[in-house]
Amino acid sequence: MSDNTIKEALEGQFGLADRVVNQEYLDNSVKRFRERGITLPTFAEMADPSTVPADRVGDADPQGPDSRNLWRLHWYNDLQGNRVSVPDHAILTKELTGIDSPIIVIFGDRFPMITAHKVMPAYACLAPRVVCGQFDPTKHRAIWPSTGNYARGGIAISRIMASRGVAILPEGMSQERFDWLNRWCENPEEDVIKTYGTESNVKEIYDACNELAKDPGNFILHQFAEFANHLMHYNVTGRALEHAWEVAQEELGRPLKLAAMTSSTGSAGTIAAGEYLKKRHGTKVTALEALECPTLYNNGFGEHNIQGIGDKHLPLIHNIMNHDLVAAISDKATDQLFVLFNTDAGRDLLRARRVSEKILEDLTHMGFSSICNVLGAITTAKKLGLGADDAIVTVATDGGAMYASELDGKIIPRDFGGDFDAVDAATVFARHLDNVPTTYCIELTRADRERIFNLGYYTWCEQQGTPFELFMQRKEQKFWDDLQKFVPIWDEMIKDFNARVASGA
Repeated sequence: MSDNTIKEALEGQFGLADRVVNQEYLDNSVKRFRERGITLPTFAEMADPSTVPADRVGDADPQGPDSRNLWRLHWYNDLQGNRVSVPDHAILTKELTGIDSPIIVIFGDRFPMITAHKVMPAYACLAPRVVCGQFDPTKHRAIWPSTGNYARGGIAISRIMASRGVAILPEGMSQERFDWLNRWCENPEEDVIKTYGTESNVKEIYDACNELAKDPGNFILHQFAEFANHLMHYNVTGRALEHAWEVAQEELGRPLKLAAMTSSTGSAGTIAAGEYLKKRHGTKVTALEALECPTLYNNGFGEHNIQGIGDKHLPLIHNIMNHDLVAAISDKATDQLFVLFNTDAGRDLLRARRVSEKILEDLTHMGFSSICNVLGAITTAKKLGLGADDAIVTVATDGGAMYASELDGKIIPRDFGGDFDAVDAATVFARHLDNVPTTYCIELTRADRERIFNLGYYTWCEQQGTPFELFMQRKEQKFWDDLQKFVPIWDEMIKDFNARVASGA
């Protein structure tokens, strides 16, 4: 296959354009954005929002469909949507975690509109397509395939960027996600597509996308294969984690090595932040998944409830060759710890163990995959023998509010007979925090990385038609390093786009 053919696939299928592809589409977007008063932040401005006036958002409701919320697409918001100087974060200590290493967690529920960080990569996938003249809001429907929050983020971004969005997600996701979609979609019956299954039924999502793609009016923004997802987290989330680590050293009063970063791998976007940290600080990167569907750990399969993780496949944007560990976390642990963190009996138990009131509050801002990330951090510390001067950083992708129906409607009746008491709290703590296992954690050898990398062939080449040569190029770090050139190009194109919107040209 020729280099031109690979370039065409990267540009058209995977969103890596560095030029205006269709001038008519670009002109239509400029006109519509001018009519609606919409301007776009650059990647650099999202990485460092201090470069943007704090009043840029005006009086926009952080949870409303206001295009000014595009300027809140960064890690520097508080719960009210106000700009802060440091990413809101928790420092989890030994009283909770049982390890000497502090775990630094930045909060995704500070993001606007969906209270989850997936709204930011949704923007990152659409904005370059707009300024490169690939997506036309006057002609295209934006299709957002997801196992949860990315679909909600896509709907929010579509709405405030003057286009129509369609969410595709498994029918087994939390009711809160569907309630939100019903409020935000103009026509939920048409614009919310529920596929079979739960977290691990990703192929069914792909099949639905392939069917929709037969209509040229549908534009698939495939988070699992849009390299802008990787680039956004590398450049924006990576910097936010680094900043939180810098400040945590001041808060704890001692220097800390940035030893590890952990992330559950849904689309494998967030974990790219670990690669930024690895390049700058030698940080180890741990990929996490559900033990009930141990695809990376053991080429396995199954069902699980760590909502936000898609399994039984390897995303195209997952650079597994640059990661260091894989750990499988049980959804029994994430489910039951969610109950511990969000009930009176659980909080009383934690107070008795001298967990601070701040940490108790922080724990309510962690959903299932966030708890998975914390358990993965504990596992990593144990596996690597990390100590008090080794920090581990991770992300709370969304907050507990997104799973309230799971608490009383599912987990407590199923696991605790309908009532969670002090004995249950002590049992859960002993089982899932006092005894976090390393049994299902491996330090990756070259052979392990190649085994996992090869899994992607079946999804991307055999099922989805990705050019084999392109698939194999991803095995080398040079491919990923070369992607970075697109970020400054897109930023300049965003600036040019905004100038045209403002000038009327």
